Amino acid sequence: MELRHLQHFVAVAEERHFTRAAERLMVSQSGLSASVRALERELRAPLFVRTTRQVTLTEAGRALLGEAERILAQVRTAHEAVAAVQGVLRGTLTLGTEQCIAGVYAAGLLAAFRRRHPDVEIRLRQSGSLDLAEEVSAGRLDLAFAYRTSADSDQLRSVPLATEPMTLLCHPEHPLATAGAPLAPDDLATEVFVDFHPDWGPRRATDAAFAAAGVRRKVALEVNDVHSLLDLVDENLGVAVVPRHFRQKRETLRALPVKGVPETVYRTVALLPPSEATSPAARALMALLQPA
Repeated sequence: MELRHLQHFVAVAEERHFTRAAERLMVSQSGLSASVRALERELRAPLFVRTTRQVTLTEAGRALLGEAERILAQVRTAHEAVAAVQGVLRGTLTLGTEQCIAGVYAAGLLAAFRRRHPDVEIRLRQSGSLDLAEEVSAGRLDLAFAYRTSADSDQLRSVPLATEPMTLLCHPEHPLATAGAPLAPDDLATEVFVDFHPDWGPRRATDAAFAAAGVRRKVALEVNDVHSLLDLVDENLGVAVVPRHFRQKRETLRALPVKGVPETVYRTVALLPPSEATSPAARALMALLQPA
């Protein structure tokens, strides 16, 4: 099995199209097709279902994809490690992050990294914490800034960034705005909630807190960015339980403490693969984040 066969297979799997994959790899379509067929012959299984419009992975193809991505990531890390020993940091830094993550200013960190390592290409992807963890595990991301719970898989390393309590945000004219004491999940059982998609860190933290209290809640308005959430609460369309630092983004909203929730319920971390699989670029970024 040749590395180029795996590279060609992964490109087709990601593009779901032979022509686009060939253009991306800058190879001929016939050569790409021949490479994939050679891999299928070696594995004795079809990897794609081909149609005139797109290709989709077979069960065998899905099984191979994760392993192929990990192998290619390890090869890339090996090349970059050798370059680093020679005193030159090259290659790619692929970072994932949730929006408005506590404990790190990603834009400033990446700017500092670029000044120190101008030969490294920086790629950034924003998503929810569950998706980011999967991407790091698969080798598609070098590291990610995300939310993590003690129940999550221990296959990744977690470097703490920040911990903070959760806070209820509501419109100043909402009945809860005049509450004189911290609110428990029981006090919020009948409220309409604005929240993120289920794989986002704040949503996972809030779901866990309410589940621990045995309270079901109604998430009627689901968004995938912080400012949309704040806009909806600002229009008095619902309330939101969010990490405390979110209150600084919309000071017109009323912020109330939530009791019955551990103070450290929202814990953000840097997620990295095992030490032996961590890329030199990821190590260099973490050195800037945690100077000696």
